[in-house]
Amino acid sequence: MVDTNPQRIEEILTRGIENVYPSREELEKVLLSGKKLKIYNGIDPTGKLHIGHAAVLLKLRQLQDLGHEIIILIGDFTATIGDPTGKSETRKVLTKKQVLANAKNYKKQIGKILDFKKSNVKFFYNGKWTNKLKMADLFAIASHFTVARLLERDMFQKRIKKGGDIHVPEFLYPIFQAYDSVAMDVDMEVGGNDQTFNMLAGRTLMKKMKNKEKFVLTTKLLVDSVGKKMGKTEGNMVNLDESPAEMFGKIMSWPDELIHLTFEICTRVAPDEIDEIIKIPNPRNQKAILAKEIVKMYHGEKEAKKAEEEFDKVFRNKELPTDIPVFQTDKNNYFVLDLLFDAKLSFSKNEAKRLVEGGGVEIQIGEKKEKVADWEKEIIIEDGMIIKVGRKFVKIKLKT
Repeated sequence: MVDTNPQRIEEILTRGIENVYPSREELEKVLLSGKKLKIYNGIDPTGKLHIGHAAVLLKLRQLQDLGHEIIILIGDFTATIGDPTGKSETRKVLTKKQVLANAKNYKKQIGKILDFKKSNVKFFYNGKWTNKLKMADLFAIASHFTVARLLERDMFQKRIKKGGDIHVPEFLYPIFQAYDSVAMDVDMEVGGNDQTFNMLAGRTLMKKMKNKEKFVLTTKLLVDSVGKKMGKTEGNMVNLDESPAEMFGKIMSWPDELIHLTFEICTRVAPDEIDEIIKIPNPRNQKAILAKEIVKMYHGEKEAKKAEEEFDKVFRNKELPTDIPVFQTDKNNYFVLDLLFDAKLSFSKNEAKRLVEGGGVEIQIGEKKEKVADWEKEIIIEDGMIIKVGRKFVKIKLKT
């Protein structure tokens, strides 16, 4: 039985939505008709799931609650090609082993939003049908597209202007993704607005090969004030498997202008409640409510409260964290860049240099605190000294 409640459908078609194809009115008419739709979202496991995926997953949950069939498609084949969405350079090709390793915990994380107790959620892998395609099949599918149409992708246009290469596999990526819609015979696809080109390619192929309409619903992207995505490539994204403390702290570090958008697309907080929260004078307090709400979604109320208390203890009351990771060494002297890298306080020595130059590195011995301003500085190691980099802390333990 499909729920056709007009208010619920109205929210689905407006909250966090960027575009609806062919139109919101046509999709609304179908949703109100009571027809059960087969709806899917494709995820290429090129890395970890992050909070940006929540915008789509929460929309799928709303549609699931109406009674529609939901499909999560894991792109175990397409991920080995690498969708160039938003990229000015060719993506690094992943092996099948890497792809499956990335997807290992996806179902567990997605289960925190979708309701797996209901039978209207399915998981598929697109390698199941794509790997069976013969050369003749590929030519037949590709014949429905033109080179000019595929070259319309904005990132290809940017790359051409820069004189960069467009590799054949990534050029053909939209065709392979389009075929997913045909193989599953879906009625609708939901995805981030950056996937519009690929999803519309699927709509084109459905019309050509099945003479069937496929609705496309695109969600808003979690972007900063200059339009840059908050994503894994940018290094500022909250992964869904991160600890409550890390999740809370990262959100507290986000710019204030992201507060309203994140509430809208990444939480279940009602619109009228969001309006009241945004009226709170201090953005820091608004952000704390946001951070707690998101941690609660993935870790529960108890862990969200603990994360908030720990954050306040360290960053408001200027106390040391309750639990500090230990880095053991037998060195008595350490160049600061080497120390930050070896203690896993930076991903690289270049990043360590940027952190020092940005004033983000501090050493504490007892009650004495000192900022490290010189990236060539050699640190005299003392047992028990604390290294602080941004929100990260490490305690040094000298091996005896």
